[in-house]
Amino acid sequence: MNIILLGPPGAGKGTQAQRLVERHGMRQLSTGDMLRAAVKAATPVGLQAKAVMERGELVSDEIVSALIGEELDAMGPETGAIFDGYPRTEAQAHSLDAILGQRGRTLNHVIELSVDEDALVERITGRFTCANCGKGYHDKFERPKVDGVCDKCGSTEFKRRPDDNEETVRTRMAEYRAKTAPILPIYEARGIVSRVDGMADMDQVTAAIEQVIAS
Repeated sequence: MNIILLGPPGAGKGTQAQRLVERHGMRQLSTGDMLRAAVKAATPVGLQAKAVMERGELVSDEIVSALIGEELDAMGPETGAIFDGYPRTEAQAHSLDAILGQRGRTLNHVIELSVDEDALVERITGRFTCANCGKGYHDKFERPKVDGVCDKCGSTEFKRRPDDNEETVRTRMAEYRAKTAPILPIYEARGIVSRVDGMADMDQVTAAIEQVIAS
């Protein structure tokens, strides 16, 4: 099983990818994480990528494709892949077809977590965490039982991510739409795109994804 998981930041993509990994033994292939790991491990592709990044240039599609190929070869044919953050362009979508085809794999599903932009802004901008133990809270949906005191460790120090503000969230949403717009029609033409309500309860989202991949 090979799938592309799509969704803007804050849609719960990371949580759902992790659940797929745990339930089905799949591997989440996040190009950003893979690049950092390859550079750190000084693999041939990693050394190439490092040289490009040190020149302040963007890593080419060829390097990213080689990285994905390397990872798929290391995984073995019995392990399914979840593509996260790739492909983002039409050229990358065609590259992925070639990479999979060379290894006797096919792309089974493209699953998009659909979100309501205003509701997502509320979800993200209301997040805060305990500065001591990291337990997560929300202004509206999950406040501490005693205001100003962490339920888990009793700390009175809390923090918010500086980029969890409305302007940044809406910018991220616009970037997501711009990046996914070119690739969705390719997969829609093949009839492999499914949309799941990313605003539903996490377990409901998981159940909907399970239904898609079982079909």
